[in-house]
Amino acid sequence: MPPQRQADWEELTVVATVSGMMTAEILKSKLEDAGIRALLRYESVSLLYGLTTPGLDLSRVDVLVAESDAEQALQILSTPPEPGWEDAAEDLGGSQQEEPPC
Repeated sequence: MPPQRQADWEELTVVATVSGMMTAEILKSKLEDAGIRALLRYESVSLLYGLTTPGLDLSRVDVLVAESDAEQALQILSTPPEPGWEDAAEDLGGSQQEEPPC
Protein backbone atom coordinates (compact mmCIF):
# COMPACT_ATOMS: atom_id res chain seq x y z
CA MET A 1 0.00 0.00 0.00
CA PRO A 2 1.48 3.39 -0.93
CA PRO A 3 2.07 5.92 1.84
CA GLN A 4 -1.04 7.96 2.65
CA ARG A 5 -1.24 11.63 3.50
CA GLN A 6 -2.51 12.39 6.98
CA ALA A 7 -5.59 14.04 5.46
CA ASP A 8 -6.55 10.70 3.86
CA TRP A 9 -7.03 9.16 7.29
CA GLU A 10 -9.93 9.75 9.61
CA GLU A 11 -9.50 9.49 13.37
CA LEU A 12 -7.39 6.47 14.28
CA THR A 13 -7.89 4.05 17.13
CA VAL A 14 -5.67 1.34 18.62
CA VAL A 15 -7.03 -2.17 18.00
CA ALA A 16 -4.02 -4.09 19.31
CA THR A 17 -0.83 -3.51 21.27
CA VAL A 18 1.88 -6.15 20.94
CA SER A 19 5.49 -6.64 21.89
CA GLY A 20 7.75 -6.70 18.84
CA MET A 21 7.56 -5.63 15.22
CA MET A 22 7.17 -9.12 13.75
CA THR A 23 3.87 -9.77 15.54
CA ALA A 24 2.64 -6.29 14.66
CA GLU A 25 3.44 -6.80 10.97
CA ILE A 26 1.53 -10.10 10.99
CA LEU A 27 -1.54 -8.40 12.47
CA LYS A 28 -1.24 -5.52 10.01
CA SER A 29 -1.06 -7.97 7.10
CA LYS A 30 -4.10 -9.84 8.38
CA LEU A 31 -6.08 -6.58 8.47
CA GLU A 32 -4.87 -5.43 5.07
CA ASP A 33 -5.79 -8.82 3.56
CA ALA A 34 -9.34 -8.10 4.77
CA GLY A 35 -9.28 -4.65 3.12
CA ILE A 36 -8.64 -2.62 6.28
CA ARG A 37 -5.87 -0.05 6.13
CA ALA A 38 -3.65 -0.19 9.21
CA LEU A 39 -0.73 1.76 10.63
CA LEU A 40 1.89 0.75 13.16
CA ARG A 41 3.02 3.14 15.90
CA TYR A 42 6.29 2.32 17.66
CA GLU A 43 9.42 3.80 19.15
CA SER A 44 12.07 4.02 16.45
CA VAL A 45 14.78 3.03 18.95
CA SER A 46 13.21 -0.45 19.13
CA LEU A 47 13.94 -0.97 15.43
CA LEU A 48 17.36 0.60 15.64
CA TYR A 49 18.53 -1.68 18.43
CA GLY A 50 16.23 -4.64 17.75
CA LEU A 51 14.54 -4.46 21.14
CA THR A 52 11.91 -7.19 21.32
CA THR A 53 11.94 -8.07 25.01
CA PRO A 54 8.37 -8.75 26.17
CA GLY A 55 7.25 -6.22 28.73
CA LEU A 56 9.84 -3.65 27.68
CA ASP A 57 7.92 -0.50 26.82
CA LEU A 58 10.30 0.28 23.94
CA SER A 59 9.33 -2.93 22.15
CA ARG A 60 5.61 -2.04 22.25
CA VAL A 61 3.89 -1.60 18.89
CA ASP A 62 0.34 -0.24 18.51
CA VAL A 63 -1.78 -1.35 15.55
CA LEU A 64 -4.09 1.46 14.50
CA VAL A 65 -7.06 1.59 12.12
CA ALA A 66 -9.71 4.16 11.21
CA GLU A 67 -12.41 4.40 13.86
CA SER A 68 -15.01 3.30 11.30
CA ASP A 69 -13.06 0.03 10.77
CA ALA A 70 -12.29 -0.66 14.44
CA GLU A 71 -15.17 -3.07 15.17
CA GLN A 72 -14.46 -5.18 12.08
CA ALA A 73 -10.71 -5.10 12.80
CA LEU A 74 -11.22 -6.33 16.37
CA GLN A 75 -13.42 -9.14 15.07
CA ILE A 76 -10.77 -10.17 12.52
CA LEU A 77 -7.96 -10.07 15.07
CA SER A 78 -9.95 -12.10 17.60
CA THR A 79 -10.81 -14.85 15.10
CA PRO A 80 -8.43 -17.81 15.52
CA PRO A 81 -6.79 -19.27 12.42
CA GLU A 82 -8.63 -22.07 10.69
CA PRO A 83 -7.64 -25.60 11.77
CA GLY A 84 -4.89 -26.99 9.58
CA TRP A 85 -3.35 -23.63 8.69
CA GLU A 86 0.10 -24.94 9.66
CA ASP A 87 -0.21 -27.83 7.21
CA ALA A 88 -1.38 -25.46 4.48
CA ALA A 89 1.66 -23.24 5.11
CA GLU A 90 3.95 -26.25 4.83
CA ASP A 91 2.25 -27.24 1.56
CA LEU A 92 3.18 -23.82 0.20
CA GLY A 93 6.84 -24.68 0.74
CA GLY A 94 7.34 -23.07 4.11
CA SER A 95 9.27 -26.02 5.54
CA GLN A 96 10.65 -27.59 2.39
CA GLN A 97 14.04 -26.50 1.19
CA GLU A 98 15.26 -27.35 -2.24
CA GLU A 99 18.81 -28.42 -2.77
CA PRO A 100 20.84 -25.78 -4.60
CA PRO A 101 21.91 -26.77 -8.12
CA CYS A 102 25.49 -28.01 -8.36
